[in-house]
Amino acid sequence: MAAGALVLLAWLMVAGVAMQALRLALLWRRGTPVRVDLPGGLRALPRRYLVDVHAVVGRKPEAAAMHQAIAGGLLAATALLLLGVIPGLRGSSFYWLAVAAAFAVAGLGAILVRRRRVPVRPTTLSGGAFLNLPLLLGAYALGGLLASLLGGVIGGFGLALAAFGAIGLIGQLATGPMRHALAGAAHLVAHPRPARFAGASASGLAPIDLAAPRLGVADIVDFAWNRLLGFDACIQCGRCEAACPAFAAGQPLNPKALIQDFCASLHPEPARYAGSPHPGITEPGPILGVLHAGTIWSCTTCRACVAACPMMIEHVDAVIDIRRNLTLEHGAAPGKADAALAALRYTGSASGLAPERRLDFAAGLKVRVIAPGETVDTLLWLGDGAFDRRYGETLRALIGIMRAADLDFAVLGAAERDCGDLARRLGYEAGFATLAAASVAQLNAVTFRRIVTADPHALHVLRQEYPAFGGHYTVIHHTSLIDELLARNAITVAPPGSTAITYHDPCYLARYNGETDAPRRVLARLTGGAVEMARSGTDSFCCGGGGGAPLTDIPGKRRIPDLRMDQARETGASIVAVACPGCTAMLEGVVGPRPMVRDIAQLVHEALR
Repeated sequence: MAAGALVLLAWLMVAGVAMQALRLALLWRRGTPVRVDLPGGLRALPRRYLVDVHAVVGRKPEAAAMHQAIAGGLLAATALLLLGVIPGLRGSSFYWLAVAAAFAVAGLGAILVRRRRVPVRPTTLSGGAFLNLPLLLGAYALGGLLASLLGGVIGGFGLALAAFGAIGLIGQLATGPMRHALAGAAHLVAHPRPARFAGASASGLAPIDLAAPRLGVADIVDFAWNRLLGFDACIQCGRCEAACPAFAAGQPLNPKALIQDFCASLHPEPARYAGSPHPGITEPGPILGVLHAGTIWSCTTCRACVAACPMMIEHVDAVIDIRRNLTLEHGAAPGKADAALAALRYTGSASGLAPERRLDFAAGLKVRVIAPGETVDTLLWLGDGAFDRRYGETLRALIGIMRAADLDFAVLGAAERDCGDLARRLGYEAGFATLAAASVAQLNAVTFRRIVTADPHALHVLRQEYPAFGGHYTVIHHTSLIDELLARNAITVAPPGSTAITYHDPCYLARYNGETDAPRRVLARLTGGAVEMARSGTDSFCCGGGGGAPLTDIPGKRRIPDLRMDQARETGASIVAVACPGCTAMLEGVVGPRPMVRDIAQLVHEALR
């Protein structure tokens, strides 16, 4: 009796889930239309879930084990229950159902044990309905286990318990944490960046239609429909919150709260958010009816939140979409950002300096400037760091290395313009399009095999974002070039010394472009005392220099570069090796006793034999 009723309960639960899925789908479809390869996404769903998602979940082994036991057990048990409608399969399916349900109960038991071991809820985890979720899951799993194994009073009790859990879970699909189960699967199918699942460093922004009646996002339904369902995929685990440098510095941005703000703006009856708020923000703001400008402009675009998210939600893309509207339609870029954007418009440089001054750092070096129609093996893209006296030292060292290797290289000189990274991250898409078109035309007027740059932001834009403007180039970072030259003995360095060096991974090199090994191989040749910071590689902590943050200058309790330098001090290293002009400027701006900041090119140039 209980077994048959349990099968009916499972099918009623499926009907309830279908109704909630339809309601959510109608909400998501309010977003702007976008083409999605749904058949391809459906075929890729098992791998995206079992491999890509669990690769991120697995960074916390204990949480991964619990998630696998609970999710796997409940899904398998429910599937077996549904099969029980076929009389010939009911007996065998119920045996395996009991096994699957037992796994789920064990996983839920592990949650209870952890809660007893850590009685104070970590601030990164949300409370509210999330605290009730294990209770509902446990009722459904334990009730199903009892009803499938036992009859009589206990079996009836189990059925009632399973029904209680099932009804509660369906209710949570509306506004509670179970909503992520439906949205999460749909998000993985219709992800706005499907290339991420192929192992590519797909982090470039897509152009927008500058002739559209509305530029960027001013209302929640201006987001593409598949981004809306991505917001609902959030499980509020808090990993993005723990990774965010702006939140750590006390600036008014919590990426987890940001995603929940989007959900609140979309849903007619939003669930009450019971997690950490944006620091210093107590009331809703005017942007999308929920957000304050300080929240949007605090983001350094470092993508630490994106890299940490198990559901692969694209927080930064959403921030840039809102910035596009604020900048293009309202001229609302704060602080010194507006002046920098004006300088980009009129001089092709955020500093406002004349293009002819880009080679001032190279006085006396007699660097070849390539002319239209000429050919060179390696084109050195200087970037706007060339206008900075300090980073000019790095570029002089890099040129010295390239000459020691007898490379055939040249620069664009005064013809080089800002790559447009700053304009694009600040939402000035029209300015970026102008700069990109001009740069692509200049690059296409000369012939070269590859581009080398010491600026990870330029590397990213030229490699990942210029293709949309007709610029398809092989672009490498200067640390990759140096690594190559050392590997083929085109240059040699002195034997490793004893100086302890730690390396700071630039966000736009490590997270945006997945390049973490070449700098470390180079440093391994320079020192026997290389040490890693607490956060390194693709988990690196931002220097605070990306996304125009030094210009928007949103106040917080501490400065992001100060936090990063604290991590460097903890290693005991006397030198922080860097590989980005922005990182150099931010970390050298830290006051007080600290390790020396040196670019890898400088360290190698000094060690050349």
